[in-house]
Amino acid sequence: MIPLLAIAAWSGTGKTTLLKKLIPELCARGIRPGLIKHTHHNMDVDKPGKDSYELRKAGAAQTLVASKQRWALMTETAEEEELDLHWLVSRMDASKLDLVLVEGFKHDAVAKILLFREAAGHHVSELTIDEHTIAVASDTAINVELPVLNLNDLHEIVEFIVEWLSRQIDD
Repeated sequence: MIPLLAIAAWSGTGKTTLLKKLIPELCARGIRPGLIKHTHHNMDVDKPGKDSYELRKAGAAQTLVASKQRWALMTETAEEEELDLHWLVSRMDASKLDLVLVEGFKHDAVAKILLFREAAGHHVSELTIDEHTIAVASDTAINVELPVLNLNDLHEIVEFIVEWLSRQIDD
């Protein structure tokens, strides 16, 4: 199974900003990351007016759009409950990945780094640290019984992830 690592935090803390910096750094280290992003919004990856959009809206339960550069499978799930993270990961091609980064899914049983940004409007006492939390990345000094990473030090976070990933592969 591909190791999963969630980056979890309240909205506005900088999850996406961090991931946009982390991914190229991990790639530069020879690590092939995948990504699953959770959203609470009604999202659409297709555009009105495109043939694939119009055909999907005509009633196709699944639509696969493919080109030489990439492909995407869209599945309608209007009547289903929230999808299971491990089921979503099982849809990914494990032969092309060394790690799946997860944005969100903070309540799932998956290794996670919690982010804490002092200006995001929360108090450190509100952090939900569980048995799956492997570290906290913060922009201020905090007292927790886990490794505390400097949220503004990308190199430190990358080093922590690389070390954590090597332990997952060895186990």
